[in-house]
Amino acid sequence: MKDNRVGVGIVGAGSIGIRGALNHLVLPDAQERVRIAAICDPVIGRAEAAAEKYGASAGYLTYEELLADDGVDVVTLCSPIGLHHDQGMAAIAAGKHVHFNKTMCTTLDEANDLIDAAQARGVKLVASPGVMAHPHAQRMRRAVLEERLGQLIWAMAGSSGVAAYHLNEKLRQGDDILSNIDPSWYYKRPGGGPLFDSTVYSMHYLTGIVGPAKAVTAMSGLAIPVREFRGRQIECEMDDNTFMLLDFGQAFYAVGFGTPHGVLQRGAEPYIYGTQGAILQAALGEQSLRRDDDVAPFVTPEHRALGESHVYSDLMQLVDWASGGPRPFGTAEHARHVIEIFDAAYRSSASGQTQTLQSTFEPVPLERLAALD
Repeated sequence: MKDNRVGVGIVGAGSIGIRGALNHLVLPDAQERVRIAAICDPVIGRAEAAAEKYGASAGYLTYEELLADDGVDVVTLCSPIGLHHDQGMAAIAAGKHVHFNKTMCTTLDEANDLIDAAQARGVKLVASPGVMAHPHAQRMRRAVLEERLGQLIWAMAGSSGVAAYHLNEKLRQGDDILSNIDPSWYYKRPGGGPLFDSTVYSMHYLTGIVGPAKAVTAMSGLAIPVREFRGRQIECEMDDNTFMLLDFGQAFYAVGFGTPHGVLQRGAEPYIYGTQGAILQAALGEQSLRRDDDVAPFVTPEHRALGESHVYSDLMQLVDWASGGPRPFGTAEHARHVIEIFDAAYRSSASGQTQTLQSTFEPVPLERLAALD
């Protein structure tokens, strides 16, 4: 009997490949829709070990071998961010649909390349983090559209203290091939640093809720030049301390940031202030915008308990879209806009000049949003 399930290729059997993809794809509900067609990883023995553990049809050392596998219909890039552009372009050329773990790429030009190539080739792209798939984020947008906050005045969106997290992840502390994963790339150019790694969540929330920004000014630098991992020093390259001022028009501004220490906001959800109210920690005044039964698409309690279920949700939305379902929330166009904000922020810091943004995207329309009351 022919297997009509969608074949997924996992690119990278590191931390996010295991936690965000493989741990989820082996569950029975996922197996009804997909099969793990192949895994690739450049660390000798890692892809084979992951394939054996998770029941993949093949484990490859090279990405080229995975793309040549006719059983792979969709690839999920669980590789370092700095590789995403070239890997994405190769997957598109091979006719594969592509899910990008955050961040899709690192520059506006790269994002334009990917979107244009996918349109020309007729393949579909989904870019994590698809935060607007979450009902509480949709309620935040609905509150803004319904003017529950009055006129928007300012907002804050960023992350702090995340750089040390990767040094202490459980999957990096072991001695076997699937638990001794090196985090060095998080501190290297071009894809390292807190903006691409963690601020990306908060900036996707902010722009998804209020719409695209128009300009950015920033200051950025490297505050902690050396990190230590398991007794070994990592020479850091990428900026780890960046503060941005975003202009959304109509005298509505936002502070964006990625910094190694301090607490400016709780959680990834932005703080948004208006003339008649504010959204703080996903609450509109005293009204929480979360519900106990809130889940992103395809996330069951079993997936939610595993962690990184948002990655699985984005991937499965792509699988569903490729099979004739609705367009996912994590659009490449939204990702491109956030990438341009970061790209422009680094240019602004280097030049001392405000950068006008070129890209835009269509936020989630009112009729697709979760009910507020």
